[in-house]
Amino acid sequence: MTAVWRKSGWVLLGASLILALSLGIRHGFGLFLPPMSIEFGWGREVFAFAIALQNLIWGLTQPFTGALADRFGAQRTVIVGGILYALGLVCMGLADSPWTLSLSAGLLIGIGLSGTSFSVILGVVGRAVPAEKRSMAMGIAAAAGSLGQFAMLPGTLGLISWLGWSVALLALGLLVALIVPLAAMIKDSPSPVLAHEQSLGEALREACAHSGFWLLALGFFVCGFQVVFIGVHLPAYLVDQHLPALVGTTVLALIGLFNVFGTYTAGWLGGRMSKPRLLTGLYLARAVVIAAFILTPLSTWSAYAFGIAMGLLWLATVPLTNGTVATLFGVRNLSMLGGIVFLFHQIGAFLGGWLGGYLYDRTGSYDLVWQIAILLSLLAAALNWPVREQPVARLRNLEAGV
Repeated sequence: MTAVWRKSGWVLLGASLILALSLGIRHGFGLFLPPMSIEFGWGREVFAFAIALQNLIWGLTQPFTGALADRFGAQRTVIVGGILYALGLVCMGLADSPWTLSLSAGLLIGIGLSGTSFSVILGVVGRAVPAEKRSMAMGIAAAAGSLGQFAMLPGTLGLISWLGWSVALLALGLLVALIVPLAAMIKDSPSPVLAHEQSLGEALREACAHSGFWLLALGFFVCGFQVVFIGVHLPAYLVDQHLPALVGTTVLALIGLFNVFGTYTAGWLGGRMSKPRLLTGLYLARAVVIAAFILTPLSTWSAYAFGIAMGLLWLATVPLTNGTVATLFGVRNLSMLGGIVFLFHQIGAFLGGWLGGYLYDRTGSYDLVWQIAILLSLLAAALNWPVREQPVARLRNLEAGV
């Protein structure tokens, strides 16, 4: 037993470090929007489109990288993802045109993230620890990603101030390359497939015929729109409002820090209350927080308060949405079904990142995007309300021994 815990602890440490690097560096990309746009004379849509493309590519490739990790073990997937991520950062630092920016920040980093983020890494953690400790271990690893955001954002701003945006990206590329040796800590074995279990096609048909699955996916679309719009454009928005660049960095760092508490609390409450009802309340709270932020006089302290409030609501949707999918359809095909729901999240992320830049360039303001974010919150709240947390007939029959 001691040997098992030593091995699982080693895996958990490696998984936490990989997520801290992967997600921590990703959350700082918005800091590069102003200097790159100014140097090349781009409108904000150019940078916004590249980051939006990154999120779309991430979502589209996630089911495939997850399948590869299940088929061949996660270590190879993480190594390839880490290499592509590091290469993407280096190429982004050398980018001098919209095309090269989209290729590096969009395509390469998008694929790299799909191999070094939640779906693949948490799968390793889930296989490494005893079932009774699985939820807690996954929570620790996920929290490490948020702590990485809290720690890496000030460091990224410091690198930009010290070295300039281009060299800062090269330095971050070297840092991400550490994921490759860290992959040695998360060696695992592919999961066996039992012949009598539900097939992939059967699972897809079952989910596609269930209205709750689509309601959850559409609600998660809203989450993606909001978090990427805020993550990419908030620093520039605050600079436009004559606040120092450090304020935007601090707000994003506060989001990362308080996301740790928000995600843990949401997971804890989801085991005691209706998860769809909690999602409804969460999206309503987001609408209130965003409306208060844009309608009240802006100051450094109001920006910090927004960061704390949004942090508590940031990825709290993840355990509630995935937990509801697991309740409805079981856990056998959870990675695949969760991957489809995550794709909707990333389509929303694409639109949130790109539309922010597009509308800013045409109106000179982010006001319309903030208003869209509020309306989408209300829509997501309405979408999640009718979802009933009841297993499908197949699972009920299994429990009844039919």
